Amino acid sequence: MMDPALGRLFPGFEDQRIRVPDRLHDHATDPPQTLSIPVLRGGEGPALLLLHGHPQTRALWHRVAPRLAQHFTVIVTDLRGYGDADKPVVRADHSQQSFRAMAADQVEVMRALGFERFRVLAHDRGARTAHRMALDHPACVERMVLLDIAPTLAMFEATDRAFATRYWHWFFLIQPAPWPERLIAGDPQAYLEATMGSRHAGMAAFDPEAMAQYRRCLGDPATIEALCEDYRAAATIDLEHDRIDRAAGRKIICPLQILWGQHGTIEACFDARAEWSRCADAVEGHSLPCGHYIPEEAPDALIEAALPFLQGSLS
Repeated sequence: MMDPALGRLFPGFEDQRIRVPDRLHDHATDPPQTLSIPVLRGGEGPALLLLHGHPQTRALWHRVAPRLAQHFTVIVTDLRGYGDADKPVVRADHSQQSFRAMAADQVEVMRALGFERFRVLAHDRGARTAHRMALDHPACVERMVLLDIAPTLAMFEATDRAFATRYWHWFFLIQPAPWPERLIAGDPQAYLEATMGSRHAGMAAFDPEAMAQYRRCLGDPATIEALCEDYRAAATIDLEHDRIDRAAGRKIICPLQILWGQHGTIEACFDARAEWSRCADAVEGHSLPCGHYIPEEAPDALIEAALPFLQGSLS
């Protein structure tokens, strides 16, 4: 049965869980593992996968998913480790929470639902997962919209005081366990307010029922551990994957749209179009009148910009 709060946030959607194989698990030495990923499904038409970011859950999409469901079969999931998704066993190299692992999960989810090819709209950590998905599984991704990110490797390589000050959590969360976990667990609400409420729109941008979902999930120590592991992976093994792709000249081949908040860190610290042009064959995009949390701050502007692109013909 769907959580009543999710039912109010996503009217007309069905809730289910899908078990996916952990492709990074060492089957030669350990029993096979699977992970359970929660899925909301609504609408009809071409398949569209929505991926959330940190420190949020699939509830992020409540202001846009019902509208997109008028045009697509919309699939809204939690990333592994986040929300109500299963939490993988931690590995020394953090690979269990890498973008490669998270992307593989989502491809398996879509395949289990009968979609070998699909479109993607993704924000923040979900957008980084989608970037990796388009590289590792190019036959699956038809076209893609990424919200308020520059490529991970480019952001780390260009880190300066301005960026590190704005994105302090990147460098806090990568510290060795269990130090960040203990600090967040001491007051999860304070961490949510520090990461979400300190940006352009403050806490006023967030629906109380969506915030209740974020608070509930971050109250689980396993979720806190997983999100720290996400950032540790991003600063280590994910960068290795990105450097290998760059050296090989591997790029995103599907049509790509990038959108970012004009009051956010991407606008202030990076040239988003230039950075993505180095990573993709066909890029378009522009800023929107908001900060980082585009789906909640500026849902109308997002729909206006992204819907025509997502409906575009396939190359």
